[in-house]
Amino acid sequence: MEHPETLILIMAAAVLAPLLAYRLGRRVRVPLVIFEIGLGVLIGPAVLGWAHSSRVLDTLADLGLAMLIFLAGYELGLDEVRGGTMRRSAGAWLLALGLGLGIALLLTGADIDKSFVLGTALTSTALGTILPILRDVGELDGRFGRVVLAFGAVGEFGPIIAIALLLSGRQPVESAALLVVFAVITAVAVLWAMRPRRPWFADLVARTLHTSGQFAVRFVMLLLFSMLALSAAFGLDALLGAFAAGLLTRLVLAAVPGSSEEVLGKVEAMGFGFLVPLFFVVTGIEFDLDALLSGGRALLLVPTFLLLFLVVRGLPVLWAAPRDLTVPERGALMLHASTCLPLVVAITTIGLDDDRIGTDEAAALVGAAMVSVLVFPLLALRLRRRAEGPGGAENEAW
Repeated sequence: MEHPETLILIMAAAVLAPLLAYRLGRRVRVPLVIFEIGLGVLIGPAVLGWAHSSRVLDTLADLGLAMLIFLAGYELGLDEVRGGTMRRSAGAWLLALGLGLGIALLLTGADIDKSFVLGTALTSTALGTILPILRDVGELDGRFGRVVLAFGAVGEFGPIIAIALLLSGRQPVESAALLVVFAVITAVAVLWAMRPRRPWFADLVARTLHTSGQFAVRFVMLLLFSMLALSAAFGLDALLGAFAAGLLTRLVLAAVPGSSEEVLGKVEAMGFGFLVPLFFVVTGIEFDLDALLSGGRALLLVPTFLLLFLVVRGLPVLWAAPRDLTVPERGALMLHASTCLPLVVAITTIGLDDDRIGTDEAAALVGAAMVSVLVFPLLALRLRRRAEGPGGAENEAW
């Protein structure tokens, strides 16, 4: 392994991040991921030069992103968000895609390749990023949390589909055919997962839950890697497989209600305790700070992209928000839906690898996405507290 000290520095940053978030949380609430990314930038080549990326770290970071999307897929209870809410969220994303591609075409002078990258990135929602924030403040269990999950899931899933269709390098018809085949296989897997589990399955889960066997955790990991391998076999983005694996895992574990929460806790410990923070710290290490600061254009693009996140993604969500939500709740939903980062990183990486966008544009997009993670959830939480009134509970779990 190249630069073995880098992994130590990454884990030190992962440990330091919640300490800083806890200390500063008494005065101002800052999402944990900001500290993780910021510490990555600090120890990376752009500032101190202590940590360096490598193939092993990139692989672990990819697993961290997959785990983030997997947990987002798990949290989405299809039985709780289907129907009108899901139709509204799908309509909002399709409107955002058309708006994003149109604005991108205007900004790039009808450069099709660059427009696909920018337009798709502007439609994403960082459900995997805002998920820990919503969980930590107790927002997941109510009506508002489920609506955010529905709109966030489509904002996570839609761009992944768009990546497969617009950025795969294949003909759209071929990509669409592969997506249909993948969807059929996933649907068969869902039907299998919904079948009642045999008694031995729940019994084995319970017997090995506190032993070295850990059957349930191993089974969950098998599902995750099987779906990742399936998406890779079809030439689709791995995030599509990760999201589908999360949905499948929720259905499978529903058959073992006595142990499902504990199994999920173990998987979350693996994800949020190691792989997910590693992804965010490595994102900071590999962030091209020089490209952002070396020229005025990149810096000017940051507030431009930040505004476009609100216009392209936020306004359609505000328009499509369920009518039973209050005005402050709709505003909070708009801000949460406009928060983005992981898919922006993935999309800009594809754009750079294919020479579709420049380094300054990629740095500005990622920089704006980082600002969105810092600013938008905080504003959303303030709106939610206003909606709850002066008696609203304050949650300090940050």
